[in-house]
Amino acid sequence: MADYLVIVESPAKAKTIGKYLGKKYSVKASMGHVIDLPKSQMGVDVEENYTPKYITIRGKGPILKELKQAAKKAKRIYLAADPDREGEAIAWHLAESLNIDKTSECRVVFNEITKQAIKDSFKHPRTINTNLVDAQQARRVLDRLVGYNISPLLWKKVKKGLSAGRVQSVAVKMIIDRENEIKAFNPEEYWSITASMKKEGQEFEAKFMSVDGKKTELSSEEEVKEVLTRIEGTEFHIDQVKKRERKRNPVVPFTTSSLQQEAARKLNYRAKKTMMIAQQLYEGIDIGKSGTIGLITYMRTDSTRLSETAKQEAKDYIETNYGEEYHNKGETKKTQASKNSQDAHEAVRPTSVMLDPKQIKSYLSRDQHKLYKLIWERMVASQMSPAVMDTMSVDLTNNGIMFRATGSKLKFAGFMKVYIEGNDEGKKEEDRLLPDMTEGEKATSESIDPNQHFTQPPPRYTEARLVRTLEELGIGRPSTFAPTLDTIQRRGYVSLEDKRFIPTELGDIVLELINEFFPEILNVEFTAEMESNLDSIEEGEKDWVNIIDQFYQGFEKRLRYAEEEMKEVEIKDEPAGEDCEKCENEMVFKMGRYGKFMACSNFPNCRNTKAIVKDIGVKCPTCSEGNIVERRSKKRRIFYGCDRYPECDFISWDKPIARPCPKCESMLVEKKSKKGVHVQCSQCDYKEESN
Repeated sequence: MADYLVIVESPAKAKTIGKYLGKKYSVKASMGHVIDLPKSQMGVDVEENYTPKYITIRGKGPILKELKQAAKKAKRIYLAADPDREGEAIAWHLAESLNIDKTSECRVVFNEITKQAIKDSFKHPRTINTNLVDAQQARRVLDRLVGYNISPLLWKKVKKGLSAGRVQSVAVKMIIDRENEIKAFNPEEYWSITASMKKEGQEFEAKFMSVDGKKTELSSEEEVKEVLTRIEGTEFHIDQVKKRERKRNPVVPFTTSSLQQEAARKLNYRAKKTMMIAQQLYEGIDIGKSGTIGLITYMRTDSTRLSETAKQEAKDYIETNYGEEYHNKGETKKTQASKNSQDAHEAVRPTSVMLDPKQIKSYLSRDQHKLYKLIWERMVASQMSPAVMDTMSVDLTNNGIMFRATGSKLKFAGFMKVYIEGNDEGKKEEDRLLPDMTEGEKATSESIDPNQHFTQPPPRYTEARLVRTLEELGIGRPSTFAPTLDTIQRRGYVSLEDKRFIPTELGDIVLELINEFFPEILNVEFTAEMESNLDSIEEGEKDWVNIIDQFYQGFEKRLRYAEEEMKEVEIKDEPAGEDCEKCENEMVFKMGRYGKFMACSNFPNCRNTKAIVKDIGVKCPTCSEGNIVERRSKKRRIFYGCDRYPECDFISWDKPIARPCPKCESMLVEKKSKKGVHVQCSQCDYKEESN
């Protein structure tokens, strides 16, 4: 019989920890929270200092019974939930349910699930931190007061199944505000001129910069013609050559937010998927003879700090595998922590740099390996030397018209030997080499091409861009970003098209009502200030009941006003322009969890539904009778198929285009890559270079 009982959240975590602690310890999983606020009611007694009314979660009765039986037999109980507010709240709830003295040293925390970290944490147990518990409880109560009061109002006035919350409402507002910016945007014309130059047989590009020493913006074709008429012949004089060495510093290790952003850019992972895989890597993976090991540190953090042990291990790895010159020797530029950063944990990093992604690839799933490799490379790169670039800028003139050529060459790779940070535009880091040039020499222009452009509206939010903006504004915390993005899509307030958020009509309606009656919920400063108050509760600086009361006094008045004055909104279904093939009633567009679809207007008498397909104007190459239409798979991935399916089973993940291959007359398709979109044959090696 085990002397000690250890309770964690998940079976995977229990399995990993159990191997490290030995036979005297019995490690069991609570499967997350065992008690919580009821789903059927608000569960907060406003009259009694906002006291939460906790109940045993449905289905957790048998688990709680098993834990109570094990607790009676144990000499000592340790609560080892995750090292954050929610983990502290789980420990507090378990202590309540199992009659554990909350002032006893029953709480153990660890930032990584490795043998040494686990053994060290059990040498230094502590009491449950009630400030952390109060901060989490304040968040739950606040969200209940908002959600369980506004949501029923929206059900009554708009439609059932809607919800409102502090962070999710602000996120929807940001998406709608951006869409309004795009609609109101007036594009402005501007022009550029690019010259293809040559010197001693080597070609390079130069951009128009100025006229007679004055920087000139080109806003019309007439202005371009004036510049071009000034150019005499093809010979350009090299007026100025600037060469300098530029250093590029490595980025810091991952926080939760930056991990979600980079996984979206480089791996095309949704925030929810990133956190699910990271949880698996944190809780432990069986890697053969070494047994089950937690591969990364705790993944909910806003700190970029690394332990001295991790730095030393990285130093040893870098110097052994790349050379001493690749280690930064403590010279890495320090980045200022976010004003909202709690710095409670280390950054997200591998528990051991020596666990090279290549060596453990066979023990991981494809997704696990890709995310672990990303985390590993980022951490190693953060401890490497800056990259050194040789840059060159050349000014070339012809009759007062000046063009500038810029180039760079990687002189020393430094951290870039391991990792280069992605960006939202997906541009690739490339060298642009220029020939050796000296002031006073000549270069010739092969061609000079004017190009018309129009200013572009601000881009719609991707998941990565929205997470970054929420973090910068101080809205939400590492644990809230992924569920927030998931909620606003499930409620039908926004849809994700081509990886970018677009608001729906329902989102517009709900936001307008919230803005009219509960403007503070949508106020970015208010929401950020509330997050700051929760942090103050965690630090023991403010009382959670007072914070909640200050909010609720004004909120309750607006709630009573809204119940009387808010008018009912009828959302009419948009006609789809075709009749139901089953009952001949009109088909209408509906919004579901996965976006728009067509449904019969005679529902519930007729339950016919159809996916929305888009004709791309290409005849089917297989049957020659049908048209190719754009469809979406169950995982929301776009593919192309014949509209005569199932009679014709043609399918393509690449978009067909309406002309045959000039080489073999097979179907041409558009292929997407990091460099852009290019056209190639679906059968032979014919390929057209992208513009």
